Amino acid sequence: MTEAPKPMIVAGVMSGTSADGVDVALVRIAPSKDNGAPKLKLLGHAAFPYPRKLREAVVAAMDAKSISTADLARVHWRLGEFYGDTIVHAQQQLGVKAKLAGVHGQTVYHQGTATRFLGDPLRCTWQIGEASEAAARAGVPVVSDFRPADMVAGGQGAPLVPIFDRVFFSHRKRNRVLQNLGGIANMTAIPAGTSDLLAFDSGPASVVIDGCMQALYGKTYDRNGATAKRGRVIEDVLQRTLKLPYFSATPPKSCGREEFGGAFVTRFIADCRKNGAQDTNVIATATALTAESILHAYRTFVWPFLGQRAPLADATDYIVAGGGANNTLLMNRLRAGLAPLGITVSTTADHGVPAEAKEAMAFALLAWLRWHKLPGNVPSATGATRDAVLGRITLP
Repeated sequence: MTEAPKPMIVAGVMSGTSADGVDVALVRIAPSKDNGAPKLKLLGHAAFPYPRKLREAVVAAMDAKSISTADLARVHWRLGEFYGDTIVHAQQQLGVKAKLAGVHGQTVYHQGTATRFLGDPLRCTWQIGEASEAAARAGVPVVSDFRPADMVAGGQGAPLVPIFDRVFFSHRKRNRVLQNLGGIANMTAIPAGTSDLLAFDSGPASVVIDGCMQALYGKTYDRNGATAKRGRVIEDVLQRTLKLPYFSATPPKSCGREEFGGAFVTRFIADCRKNGAQDTNVIATATALTAESILHAYRTFVWPFLGQRAPLADATDYIVAGGGANNTLLMNRLRAGLAPLGITVSTTADHGVPAEAKEAMAFALLAWLRWHKLPGNVPSATGATRDAVLGRITLP
């Protein structure tokens, strides 16, 4: 028998494609009185960077061409320990006790579309971080492995944040576009006054910039876009890269380091250097690739979608979250590209959600939905043929 939805404080734990650490959000979630969307209140959030050696091990495991089974198992368990500890530390810092946790895990491989394996087509995804260890350390039930149930239902297992976007940000009179700038750039478009939405991964956000910074400067990221500001964009490389099939593929679609990770970065740098480019020009071009691929996706897929479904909306709010919101050059390029369409850009912080907390809040909501056996996917976003209850519950 399904338990009636009830108010709970839930810890959402998110570690994304950039693999720089873990964000924990403590969220009070309660059912609405009219059986509508649940009500969410952020009680606080905390960030926990990966220790250097753990981050190196995590990055080595992501879309790896070769890693020992022993090392992969060890990273899986070590991450479970780290996730559990971050839940405990976040509760201590914020003075809030959770009853449940949603742990996304660290994606080490994601293949949303089928390719042949052992003679037959196969789609798959894998997020590591042992849930039993996390639950034991945190002392609360942990919901994990959110993506597989959507894939079994015919979806790509991504993106999963759109259900949070719809619950928290939809508006009766204004279109809302939620843009996440993590390792990968993904966007959710919600027409005014409807429950419809369009959501997909547009391509890289910070993953290519970060990869180039690591390869060329030994740094993990370009703080505030300062390195890119000193360079110039190599236009022929930019335009050639934008012609890759992924950027023109129609949604639903999802991507990760499999498409834009180490191998892509190596080719991208080599392509830039054919032009004798300075290192600053490589970073400038990588930053332009993120901005222009997002703008291309907006003009090609989102603009027509909103116009068809909410032509009388007052305006469109373009709301950004994720670490890329701190890259001033990237944000300026997005603002400049959207201004001719009459669209202004803000961040989720302007709407009550710190940019770093948004995805963690989403997985708190997904855990709450799973606990109450309610669907967590949005089929129009993932391509699934039906609603699906997402995640596995592990008791402490």
